[in-house]
Amino acid sequence: MPATLDEESMTTQFATRQRGVYDIVVALFCALLLISNVSAVKLIQFGPEVELFGFPILPIITDGGAFLFPLTYVLGDVLAEVYGMRGAKRAIFIGFAVSILASLTFLLVGAAPPAADWGDQAAFEAVLGFVPRIVAASVLGYLAGQLLNAWVLVKLKKRTREGGLWARLLGSTVVGEAADTVIFCIVAFAGIITGGTLLNYILVGYVYKVLVEVIFLPVTYQVIKLVKRHEPTYGA
Repeated sequence: MPATLDEESMTTQFATRQRGVYDIVVALFCALLLISNVSAVKLIQFGPEVELFGFPILPIITDGGAFLFPLTYVLGDVLAEVYGMRGAKRAIFIGFAVSILASLTFLLVGAAPPAADWGDQAAFEAVLGFVPRIVAASVLGYLAGQLLNAWVLVKLKKRTREGGLWARLLGSTVVGEAADTVIFCIVAFAGIITGGTLLNYILVGYVYKVLVEVIFLPVTYQVIKLVKRHEPTYGA
């Protein structure tokens, strides 16, 4: 005899999911972080060699992570602005855990014996074998930068309430990106690039990331507005 509707409802149960887009924002946040970590393995150089008083002005030196990593701060701003420090910290620590998992996976795969007819072990190690150091640098800079970014934004919001969004978006980015960039560049590439070249790399990276935040301000505004439309709010 086929089961009745009441019997099915008693034996088949599913967890209810609250409406909202927090999980989507966190998923995008973690995806951008992971892609940036792998892309940052490659250093990129633009322009000829130009020095001013012995300091290298050109070439501009950056890494592959520069294409997407600044967008993690855009989403970090969205998380802190909409969900507060608690929601932002949860996303930041999820990203931390996923980055560590990726690093350990690359180490394990690299250490595993390659198949006899697979000749790309050296290439795999040359690219992804360097990822653990990049991830260590990224995680340290990321934790310091993102937590500072969220903390500054939330503190400013408590003072300005719903007004002055542009000021807290830029203010939090200026502080967070400074910590992130300095820590990442030194941990990832100290000893590989040195002196004025390393300073050039830090300054270019910092200015570039802040400029991306400025350029994306209109987009950040619209994303925050869209997310708030789908989320309940509370007073604090």
